[in-house]
Parts: sequence; structure tokens; C-alpha cells
Amino acid sequence: MAEAPRLPSPLQEITDPGLGDAGFRLILKRDDLISAELPGNKWRKLTHNLEAARQGGYRTLLTFGGAYSNHVRATAAAGAIYGFATIGVIRGEEHRPLNPSLRYAADRGMRLIYLDRASYRRKASAEITGALHQRFGDFYLLPEGGSNALAAWGCAELVAEITVPFDVLGVPCGTGGTLAGVAAGLREGQRAIGFSALSGGAGFLPAAVRALQDEAFGGPCGAWQIDDEFHFGGFARRTPELDAFIAGFRARHGLALDWVYVAKMLYGLYAHAQRGTFAPGTTVVAVITG
Repeated sequence: MAEAPRLPSPLQEITDPGLGDAGFRLILKRDDLISAELPGNKWRKLTHNLEAARQGGYRTLLTFGGAYSNHVRATAAAGAIYGFATIGVIRGEEHRPLNPSLRYAADRGMRLIYLDRASYRRKASAEITGALHQRFGDFYLLPEGGSNALAAWGCAELVAEITVPFDVLGVPCGTGGTLAGVAAGLREGQRAIGFSALSGGAGFLPAAVRALQDEAFGGPCGAWQIDDEFHFGGFARRTPELDAFIAGFRARHGLALDWVYVAKMLYGLYAHAQRGTFAPGTTVVAVITG
């Protein structure tokens, strides 16, 4: 039987000397506790897509991602829980042994195939998708990162669960789907900051967020911005400075942060609090996506 998601996910206020003394208030939205198998924004992105796949009579989910993709991992888990076959199209060459993310996906029945990087850049083309259909037959296509209109609708539902007044909503940002959704749920006077886990995110993520909002909601929604200062070298890269922040946060608060996305967002929020970027008395809710 599928594990029922635990919604709404809880709120946890953090008090910490590292946040400065200007009345800054930090509250964690613990979306990592929604489900052990499908935590955080992965559940929110997948839930409406899974229902669409079921209603459409699909038996197979196919998606794309890098070797450390949390979305690929979550799609494999969703398939195992809800009875779909799953196929993961992975960027680059196969490497053995599989890393923990891909091993997890394979253990849950996902079939892994690989595209060279030049072909992967054309993954949305009719040539590539047609070849995949010819090889695997009919399937429900989930885009890289799981970000589409249905995913944005799922993420928009998060904001209504926040029962305390707040000014800023911080989210990790990879493909822009979570930011596009949560921004649509904001009230007047609130804004969202998407902390890019990828180098150069300020160059391409704004267009991705706008396109998703156009597709999902018919136009731009909410006040939002991209912060790409805290990517620590790019996607799935880390530094001793980031590792020290993660270790210190765990020692103080008992929470092990995901270093690919969440730790970079929280590091950025701490940095802005220490710089005085936020006005005194600002309340920030940070979404812990998993």
C-alpha cells in the first residue's frame, strides 16, 4: 500500500547566533517530512502528474536527469509505490558502480539508459522523443526536474499551508518549477527568492520560471527573484566552506542538510541576514525540499 503523504508539512522556527541581531526570523517549512520515499517538492511536483498519468491510462513513466538527480530518484520511488514502470534517461556515459542516487532508482525497478551530452541537449526534440517512443512504446513523459504546469500547480499549494505571517519565501532552485509555483501562491507584499544550485542560474532561470507560469497560470504571478551567488561551483559541487556550514547546522539543530540544494539556500539566507540585506523584523520561511 502506498505511503500516505503527511500534509501539511510542519513549520520549525530556528534561533541561531549566525542569523544576526536585527530581528530576523527564520522558519523552516519541513517539506522533507512529507514522505520518506517522495519528500518535499518532489511529491508536490509529481502528485498531479501521477494522477494525469493514471487518468490517461499510462503504465510507464519516462523522465530525464543527471547522475545525481533527485527527480530521477523520486520518479523511481513513485513508480514502485503507485504501480508504474519507470525509465530514467541519464545525461552522459554509464559509470559502474552506480552512485547512490542511481542505485536507489535501479533498486526500485527503474530502467536506466544513457544519452551522450550532445544528444541530451536535444532531449526535447522530436527526433529524440520519437526514438524513445519507438524503443519503449507509449509512456507518460516527465520533463527534467519534473517541472511542468501540473508541477507548478502542486508547488503553489504549499503557500496556503504556511500558517504564520511571513515576508519572504526561500526555495532551492534547479529548473525553476518550485519557484514558479510557490510565487503564484504568494499574497500581496510577500516575495520569493529562488537560490540557484547551478552556476549562471540568473541567466537562464528567469525565462524558465516565466515560461512555466505562462503555461500553468496564464501569465506572470507573484513577486520573485533568482539569487545565483551561492552555487558553490555549480550543480552537485561543494566546498569545505559549505561542508562546514552543513556540519555546524546539524550540530546546532539536529538536521542534516541536503548539500546539492537545501544547504546552498540556507547558506545564502544566513549570508543575507548577516549582511543586513533584509529589513529589521523580516520573517523568512525556507522550504526544506528534501
